[in-house]
Amino acid sequence: MKIAWNTALWTFLIVVAFLTLFPVAITFLGSFKTNAELTAGATFLPADWQFSNYLEAWKQANFSTYTLNSLFVASASTLGTLLVASMAAYVVNRMDFIGKKIYVSLQAFTMFVAIGAVVLRPQFDLMVKLNLHESLWGVILILISAHASAFFILLSFMNGIPRELDEAARIDGCSPGRTFWRIIIPLLTPGLGVCALFAFRGAWNEYLLPFVFTLSKPELQTLTVGLANLKYGVAAASQTHFMMAGACLSILPILIAYIFANKSFMQMTAGSLKG
Repeated sequence: MKIAWNTALWTFLIVVAFLTLFPVAITFLGSFKTNAELTAGATFLPADWQFSNYLEAWKQANFSTYTLNSLFVASASTLGTLLVASMAAYVVNRMDFIGKKIYVSLQAFTMFVAIGAVVLRPQFDLMVKLNLHESLWGVILILISAHASAFFILLSFMNGIPRELDEAARIDGCSPGRTFWRIIIPLLTPGLGVCALFAFRGAWNEYLLPFVFTLSKPELQTLTVGLANLKYGVAAASQTHFMMAGACLSILPILIAYIFANKSFMQMTAGSLKG
């Protein structure tokens, strides 16, 4: 029975891995093909590897500028999300205040009810009043406001941090704020790593918000918006091969972020208490 269960489990995992990685492999191999070869779709491997596709995609999509814009948006929104979500989780977990249950319920509501483009207009109107509608800071503030998933992840990690540490810090004269920065934040590193990866990935892949907020200023476009410009070239000719090359380039920062965030997954709070 156990052997059959293990076989079924591994079969399921292999199928899921194949379905996940197959589109990535197709995109990677397609980035080295000519557009005519992609359109024909007769071969799996490129007949002649076109490494120049990456150089052409970098030039046409203005990758250097768009990549810096994407890094700015993703990094700033990730830091802001971690700061807001960690402080909110600390206050909810460690303190009692009026409306606590309502606050947690509202957080859950924003996470499970996907409104999508319906809220785009009021969000844009709000940024107009703040004079941020032609700035990437408007995109960053909106992305930070969608921190509910990070809040609940950090709240679950917070439950695993012994309250005795807070009491010991308070005896030593630490204020709640100092306890948060000196005691709680270092122990939240695994949760912060997970949230940072999710927040960075979400901000990096965001398309609609940067597209709307940079319509009047194309130089502020992010990489996801810039990649769409590769779809058609001169005389509206399709450039699918360049789009695939650009997509492969855009994946690299996510892979680097995962490598750095993955180091924190193995950290534990064991040993924080002695005796």
